[in-house]
Amino acid sequence: MHRPTDEPAATLNPEQVDPGVLGALLHRHGWRRRGGAPGRYGRWTPPDPYTAGTSLLVPESQDFPDSADLLAEALTGLARCAAPSAREVLIGLTLPSDEIRWWREVPEAAAPAASWGARERLRAAARAMLLAGALATRGRVGYHGARHRAAAETALDQVLLGPPTGGALTVFVPVDGGRAATAALLRALYATRDAVDYQRATGGMEAFDAAVRVGVSQELTAALVDLVRGTEGARIALEWAPAAGPPDGFTARPEPVEFSPGDLPALRAAGARYVREEPAVPVRVTGTVSRLRRAAPDGPGTVRLRVLAGADVAQLRLLLDEDDYRTAGQAHLLGLPIRVSGRLESRGGFRRLTGASGVAPVPVDGVERDRLAKSLQENQDIQDIQGIQEIQET
Repeated sequence: MHRPTDEPAATLNPEQVDPGVLGALLHRHGWRRRGGAPGRYGRWTPPDPYTAGTSLLVPESQDFPDSADLLAEALTGLARCAAPSAREVLIGLTLPSDEIRWWREVPEAAAPAASWGARERLRAAARAMLLAGALATRGRVGYHGARHRAAAETALDQVLLGPPTGGALTVFVPVDGGRAATAALLRALYATRDAVDYQRATGGMEAFDAAVRVGVSQELTAALVDLVRGTEGARIALEWAPAAGPPDGFTARPEPVEFSPGDLPALRAAGARYVREEPAVPVRVTGTVSRLRRAAPDGPGTVRLRVLAGADVAQLRLLLDEDDYRTAGQAHLLGLPIRVSGRLESRGGFRRLTGASGVAPVPVDGVERDRLAKSLQENQDIQDIQGIQEIQET
């Protein structure tokens, strides 16, 4: 997530702005329509306390001769307006986005002293929640760990942060490339709310087990715990991009979702349950050796692989017996990847391969070998040196 660095109004062409979308965004962000010629244009003023001296004339459509001029003046007025909502409207016009808002109700006695820390916690929890939504589009499991994390984090690069407004945070998720994650997150939040209610009423965790099928995961429950902890309650609301409308299966105006401190025990229990019950995954992985280490000149040793294929994680750690360790070291010296079988363990976030066996080098052509060798040299771990020396001596 990042804040837009360019002035949004500078990139907008008034002739390409849909007056209906502009009006919908103004209404969403608290602007009031105060008169205007019916069927021709409306006059909009910002929410208090920014009303003095600011008003926008927005045409009803692009069909009138002066529509482009009125839209140009409205965009200029938004750019000059001090109201935070003005910038949010401009962002929504520049990049058609679904808007997600988080609120944390922090006790007033604690708010002045913890305002900076509270804002950072809100931002971190929001990012973790968006990441959980992105992960849900790549697999419905109770615990993702390191699986698919790099791809999910890359998907968040296009998310824009709105201006800070007290105890609230708004993000803009582009419809193009982000709509699937937004929809998955909303669906999972509703399922989480239902599962928490069921657990608090009956003591049973069955609803959390079923909720995995709609995207609920340990990553989402942990994000909700971080959002709610230290507050009197938290609220999440989503509004679809006016230019795109709602996706299939969703209402035009989704109901906000609320969580309270009383929900924390159920959320924590569900997260622990997801981690505990996520099964190990049998895999056959191809990767380049990026680290070699063992305590003695002979015997078993630890290897770290940069994964190329076979597992949805970036790196793996595995313990090899003496023969397989030697094979891995020789492949490293030759600039060759290796292939190895084992079980990807949920403990540690699926970053560890147990029961490793069948280590074998994978032949590659000269160009690919040079590319791998250069990549490994740029990312060389200092502890490789000891491992390489041991391999050469044996």
